[in-house]
Amino acid sequence: MHTVVPTNCSTADDRALRETATRELLEARTRSTDDAERQRLLEQVVELNLEIARGIAQRFRGRGVEDDDLEQVACLGLMKAVRGYRIDDGVPFIGYAVPTIRGEVKRYFRDCSWTVRIPRRLQELQGRIAGVLPQLEQELGREPTLEEVAATIGVEVAEVRQAEGARGCFTVLSLDRPAGQNEHDLVLADVIAATEDPQLHRFEATEVLSPLVAGLDPRDREILELRFVENWKQADIGQKLGISQMQVSRLLTRILAGLRDQLQPAATAA
Repeated sequence: MHTVVPTNCSTADDRALRETATRELLEARTRSTDDAERQRLLEQVVELNLEIARGIAQRFRGRGVEDDDLEQVACLGLMKAVRGYRIDDGVPFIGYAVPTIRGEVKRYFRDCSWTVRIPRRLQELQGRIAGVLPQLEQELGREPTLEEVAATIGVEVAEVRQAEGARGCFTVLSLDRPAGQNEHDLVLADVIAATEDPQLHRFEATEVLSPLVAGLDPRDREILELRFVENWKQADIGQKLGISQMQVSRLLTRILAGLRDQLQPAATAA
């Protein structure tokens, strides 16, 4: 019976099926010497994993770039991941694709979204300025001076003046203006903020780890679930499984080390 491979995955089993189907298509592409067939297989892999690219694009929306452009860049990142992925590396495709797509989107914001090109140092400084302005305005009860901004972020006044002079170079909005109609919408400074979006990390962790966890044996999966989902203590896990707390500790160390070893090569893809 033919197995239907899900393209919209809501469970670990769905993701495991997609990962398996992706690997089979990529293996077939590696074996093929026919250019037309290789292109067809590449397109099939891209179509099968479009949800991943769209999910990453979704996390960057509302930041001054058209949604269609974001999705297109993410899809280009997905194609780049398909072409660059090496089956022999032993990393799940998702573990290579997510940082590759994310890196492509971030490079687009960094390199392509400025109408007038300004040094990256000033782009980053604008993000830092935008990050402290609301707090300073609240504390002072007025708009802060350049000197006050410079003292807060620890730079020279001349640097703040340069960054302020370059404001408005982004394609859609100035750094401190809301991206939408509501005052609580994201501001453009979020594009180059110093901290990462925790929701994006959560999405990446789910996508990357799900097929790896699905490949563990049932007892290892149960131990992970009890410890990190149910928040059980190691002693309680040992009592449930009929083993000692020390054995649980060793098993957790082995399981996590194995997952880390599988994920480590993916870090070089970004």
